[in-house]
This record gives sequence, C-alpha cells and structure tokens, in this order.
Amino acid sequence: MGKRLSKIYTRTGDDGTTGLGDGSRVAKDNARVDAYGTVDEANSAIGVVLANDSVPDNVRRALTEVQHDLFELGGELCIPGHSAITGDFITRLENELDALNADLPALKEFILPGGGPAAAACHLARTIVRRAERVTTTLAGEEAVRPEVVRYLNRLSDLLFVMARVLARVESGEEVLWNRDR
Repeated sequence: MGKRLSKIYTRTGDDGTTGLGDGSRVAKDNARVDAYGTVDEANSAIGVVLANDSVPDNVRRALTEVQHDLFELGGELCIPGHSAITGDFITRLENELDALNADLPALKEFILPGGGPAAAACHLARTIVRRAERVTTTLAGEEAVRPEVVRYLNRLSDLLFVMARVLARVESGEEVLWNRDR
C-alpha cells in the first residue's frame, strides 16, 4: 500500500500544481489530472446512486465492484506507465450488461434521464463517465494511455445506461420516453 495521509492538507498544491503517483508534479489543469479527476467524479456519482435504498442487490453489488475498479483505473491514470485495468474487467462489465439487458424491452424511443431518484442519478453517473472517456481520449492523444482504460470507460457508460433503465422500472415502473411530437 502506498503512503497513508495522516494530515489532509499539505500546502504543496497552493502553487497550482499537484503530485502524480510517480512523484512528478504537474499543473492541476494537466490532461492527466483532468482524466483521473473526472474518473473520481464518476465514482462519486455512482456513490449517489448507491445511496438510494431502491437499488436492487444485483445492481448494488455490480456498482460497488465498479467503484473499486474506478479506484484502480484512476491509479493507472495517476501513475504514468502503471497498468491496472485488464480485459477481464471489461468482460465482467459486458457480462453484467448482457444479464441486465436481457429482461428489458427493446428500445423504440430515446429515453429522457429520470424515472426515479436512483435512475436519474445513474443517468448522471453515465454522462460523467462519458466525459471521463472523452478527457481520457484527449490524454491518450498527448501521452501513453492503454486502450483498456478507454474501453472500460466506454463499456461502463453502456452498463450505467442499462442500469438506469432497470432502476426506472424498479422505482416508477417505467422509463421517461422522449416525445418528439409534444
């Protein structure tokens, strides 16, 4: 295990820089910091989903595992050259996605974010993961980022979409569909 923080403030970031996991310092608006910071934001948004009592056990278990994954993914982004995310992580997401999607009706319309507090929070988490994917792709254009990281984020946003559909049914019995002719 790495360093443990006994003191939360260090004052080392007061100059607008932050330390990466390899000990180097970069500006706080560096693409790498943006990428792992957005992954952290996504993890927090998933925590908001999990704070809802309506989340079924299978979704709760999968999202808790995802939170652990996101810590590892953030670590990979924070430490240049570090590898943590493997194809097995992505396969697990795909298996969860297939299992949850199997019982859902086929999509015929676009879905509006909503359907209940947990479903809406899941849609928000999905959009944050999409942003994490975009900023990580930007980083990959500047520095080495393993393709598994971007694939994981892409698959996670798909999983969160399906989970939001499941949660909408659990909470309100239906999804909110886009009405083009309103």
